[in-house]
Amino acid sequence: MNGKRDKNQGPSNPWVRKTDAEGEEETATPEPELPPSPWSLEVPARPPSPWDTPDAATPGGKSEPAPGTAGSAPSTWGTAGVAAGGTAAGGTGVQKGATETGAAWGDQVSPPSLRRPEPVKKGFKLPPVVIPIAAGLMVVVLVAVALVLLTGGDDKADPGPAQSPSPSASPSYTPPAGALPVQFGVSVVPAAGWTVVAKETNGKQVAAYSPTGEPRAWFWVRQKQNVTASAFAVGIVEGETDKEIAQLGNVRNLECPKDVLVECVAISYTSTPVQGVAVKGEVEAYRRKDGVVTALDYRTRNDFAATADAALVPMKKSVLDSL
Repeated sequence: MNGKRDKNQGPSNPWVRKTDAEGEEETATPEPELPPSPWSLEVPARPPSPWDTPDAATPGGKSEPAPGTAGSAPSTWGTAGVAAGGTAAGGTGVQKGATETGAAWGDQVSPPSLRRPEPVKKGFKLPPVVIPIAAGLMVVVLVAVALVLLTGGDDKADPGPAQSPSPSASPSYTPPAGALPVQFGVSVVPAAGWTVVAKETNGKQVAAYSPTGEPRAWFWVRQKQNVTASAFAVGIVEGETDKEIAQLGNVRNLECPKDVLVECVAISYTSTPVQGVAVKGEVEAYRRKDGVVTALDYRTRNDFAATADAALVPMKKSVLDSL
């Protein structure tokens, strides 16, 4: 408390200035030179900022900091307001109202707001393609109204030329006596000794019988629409040889005997029933332009084939003449 240091006390603080009394006591021992204090270093000048206003203040061209801000560039918002006669609030350089003509957003206009503007509500719009369609419909309606007014609304208008019927039998063909009508203008004339099978309901079928009443040959004329001649012929052969040991030939094309025919085919086969005599058969199919297919289904036992083949020629000719 008397201001004197104890003898055993450590070295004094090098950063504290020594008094004269302390200097006298320690003159005997020279002290090392103190290092420079970081607080004594010279602070370099602030580099020029691009935000400084070159024309703002001193004649020497150096910018002066705005009042109330230490070491910062002057605010362009506050400067513009003050230059135009406005007042800065609180000395912070915030512009109260912008009236400078040279502002980027125009004269007498406040600075742009950072708030996103409200989206513009779009009303209902018709697609561009609807407009020409509606115009076309309007033209059609107007033309229809004009036609009604010109014709006086008469319901007895000319219906136009009558549609011609679909092609059928040749108009110059007259069925001979004893011809059996099939359908669609087609007929068949049975050969001598051939009898009509009365139970047949699909087309017309005639057969040749033995003296004992056993059938030995058949000739069946039947028709179908909306089918090809090839498909109709193959279907008939498959039905005739069902449950028989058969050997089928290939479908072959025939020369059509008339211009009204567009497809003419034939297929031959041989078969043996489970119980009976072996037979041979042939199916010919002719398709007309109107879509009617006429099939000639011929089938005979081998032991009666010579007689049946001779009778088949006039019967087939009578059918082809009526097509």
